[in-house]
Amino acid sequence: MEKLLRRAVQQKRQYLIEQLIKSGIYKKNDKHLYEWTLSDLEEEYNYVEANSTDPNVKK
Repeated sequence: MEKLLRRAVQQKRQYLIEQLIKSGIYKKNDKHLYEWTLSDLEEEYNYVEANSTDPNVKK
């Protein structure tokens, strides 16, 4: 079970990182995306999604 949860978290982090990179975000405050916590990635993704004018970004 622990292995399954760890894999799900890794997949979620990877998805969020890919989406943020597509939005042009690679790092913030000198911290690369892969250094961010899942919570930080989700927060930034939700912010970008809510404030994007790009029609290719899901809302």
